[in-house]
Amino acid sequence: MAKEKTVYVCQACGARSPRWFGRCPECGEWNTCVEEVVRKEKPGRVGDLPVSEVVPITQIPPSQVPRRATGIGELDRALGGGIVPGSAVLVAGDPGIGKSTLLLQASGSLAFSGEPVLYVSGEESAQQVRLRAERIGALSEELWLLAETNVEAVLAQMEKISPTLAVVDSVQTLFAPELDGAPGGVSQVRECAARLVGFAKRTGTAVFLIGHVTKEGTIAGPRLLEHMVDTVLALEGDRHHAYRVLRAVKNRFGSTNEVGLFEMRERGMAEVLNPSEIFLPERAEVPPGSAVACTMEGTRPILVEIQALVAPTAFGYPQRSTTGIDGRRLAMLLAVLEKRIGLRLGDQDVFCNAAGGVRIEEPAADLAVALAVASSFRDRPIPSRTVAIGEVGLGGEVRPVGHIAQRLSEAQKLGFERCLLAKGNLKGLSRTGGMWVIGVERLDAAIVEAMRS
Repeated sequence: MAKEKTVYVCQACGARSPRWFGRCPECGEWNTCVEEVVRKEKPGRVGDLPVSEVVPITQIPPSQVPRRATGIGELDRALGGGIVPGSAVLVAGDPGIGKSTLLLQASGSLAFSGEPVLYVSGEESAQQVRLRAERIGALSEELWLLAETNVEAVLAQMEKISPTLAVVDSVQTLFAPELDGAPGGVSQVRECAARLVGFAKRTGTAVFLIGHVTKEGTIAGPRLLEHMVDTVLALEGDRHHAYRVLRAVKNRFGSTNEVGLFEMRERGMAEVLNPSEIFLPERAEVPPGSAVACTMEGTRPILVEIQALVAPTAFGYPQRSTTGIDGRRLAMLLAVLEKRIGLRLGDQDVFCNAAGGVRIEEPAADLAVALAVASSFRDRPIPSRTVAIGEVGLGGEVRPVGHIAQRLSEAQKLGFERCLLAKGNLKGLSRTGGMWVIGVERLDAAIVEAMRS
């Protein structure tokens, strides 16, 4: 007979306590305590449990995991080459960013190839999903639709159809009827996810779970959810821009360095095959404060325009505002420019932007950011066919970065004629493809070379 007891669970981190609390003792969040009833089953005897045999690791046969292409190359790239049978994938992102649209497109593409696919909708009605599928061209006889939130009913239909791919939109809407608590609670999310992951491992069906995110940008629900799945994909982007980045946060079957790039259009998510041409507009006449950086997204080089505006402040405290660039990194570069180069920026407002809505995290863009700020401060433009690659140290030195040959090749394909980089990157650089490559050791020398016509 199952025994019942009451516990208090934090909805932010899943911490449990026998008493009510106002602030979670584990994560420090306020007003996240929810009372839940836990039914504790009487454990069976040890002798009733199956026993596994220990074997040397060398006697375990190697397994070549086959992958299935989704028909969307950028999604396959982020997954590490395609869908692995029996894998569990969590796809998270802000509301309206395109998670449902992307996975419905992938479901339709697999269904058109003859593979049975089940799409479970817990947030929208069957008619709403049908309208979206019709708009993006995903209508197929092999695409099965289920509008259900009971996880037992979902698993029963998955057993019946035996799909190649099952998409659950979203895991926070499912509930197990034997558990107390509303859907989306820690216990419900953990239990439903565990059953779906167990089904994937047992049957070989690939299960994609769509997850919500909190206002801080983290995946909603218990942190355990990310540990239970094999792959975690984060769909990022600005809702005011059309471009989206699908980034692998965790991947047990491939690299986490790869990203997929998409453009949100009326008929769904379109792949971006040459992102540099999108993030880098026509540059016939370049105003002061503009420089071009070459960053690496996974193994793919992307050229991005960095824009800076420096103007005298009208307040007692100067503003520092960034879009797509780490604000702390910009503050460090401004300190280097003032201390090592002599630019008086203490009474200047500085605004810095990565054009196109892309987010830059790589230090290789430091040199371009510093050059854009210096160009705007001195009101002298940088020639349009110049690209800057390098990390800037606190002493004002320009440090070398990796993948320099790939970066130069991408810049040359887009018509750039001159490249400023760290002098240390010139070692071992056998081919420049006809590009004029200038190696600099310090930031002051880079500023002089960049503004030379």
